[in-house]
Amino acid sequence: MRKNRNEMLKRVLINIISIVFILLLVNTGISAQPLKIGIAQIVAHPALDACRDGFIAGMEKAGYVTGVDITYDLQDAQGEFSNAIAIVQKFKDDKVDLIMAIATPIVQAAAQVTSEIPIIMGAITDPVEANVVKSWESSGNNLTGMSDAAPNKTQLELIPKFLPEAKRVGTIYNAGEANSVVQVELSREVCKQLGLDLVEVTAGNSNEVLLAAQSLAGRVDVFYIVTDNVAVSAFSSIVKVSLEEKIPIIVADPTLVPDGALTSFGIDYFSLGERSAEKAVQVLQGKLPTDIPIGKLEQPEDLTFIINIDNANQLNLNIPNELVDEADSIVFAETVWNRSE
Repeated sequence: MRKNRNEMLKRVLINIISIVFILLLVNTGISAQPLKIGIAQIVAHPALDACRDGFIAGMEKAGYVTGVDITYDLQDAQGEFSNAIAIVQKFKDDKVDLIMAIATPIVQAAAQVTSEIPIIMGAITDPVEANVVKSWESSGNNLTGMSDAAPNKTQLELIPKFLPEAKRVGTIYNAGEANSVVQVELSREVCKQLGLDLVEVTAGNSNEVLLAAQSLAGRVDVFYIVTDNVAVSAFSSIVKVSLEEKIPIIVADPTLVPDGALTSFGIDYFSLGERSAEKAVQVLQGKLPTDIPIGKLEQPEDLTFIINIDNANQLNLNIPNELVDEADSIVFAETVWNRSE
């Protein structure tokens, strides 16, 4: 009798422990199996890499420990939309819990492949123009995230400040990339307001960028490169022509300045990734993507003004002291010096 009673008490105790453990799992949000997130970017370059790294850091900051609470499948489409489709299809087949789509073509591929898996957009200029959402306030589908819309007007206003004699501005972009078309259309209007002529050349892939840059030699006084994935992926080709022909480069993406551009005033892509992670956390906590407005980086702390003094010396340019004083960072002696440090 006593033996049976002890067995019964043991079973009751085991059941109580099991129930308490399950309740702890539910209340702390810990999953028995790590969440699976697929991260895809259209191509590898500093800005998109920073966005990816910022996203992972943001998830860690929110308490999702890599390898414990969450696992990542990192993919690079190498500039090909067909690869992007295949990558997202793999994510769908693998039943990932969420997709982080970095750059417009990846977002478009993800939206095309799945309407069920939540998609977090990163580094997309205008999701409405890209036809992936209904509005900035509410996507109307399984997408939300962050835009990397650059302050193009402010960037172009740098030209008369740095190069008062410049009249013709050359730009290279992929006409098949919606985010680039939006930026170039805006640049066209801003240049007109500033009394500048915008000379446009298109490049369908990275192999065409060098020829495009060479075709602008002798025709322009300065290059202005928007956040176009084709142009940025072959940025070294533009730098080559810049140095040979003494044509300064102003870029929308600040991460390119140490690689041979003169200056930029733009967003911090690591911060963009961190803010995208905040959207992802809301989704993982149960909020529908369509109920989460699409964000932009518009606060001063999310923007950075950087000048490459080394590049100015290579191009025999004198930078006004007041501009150097305003810069958040400068590149000098092949080192990036941040004013805040």
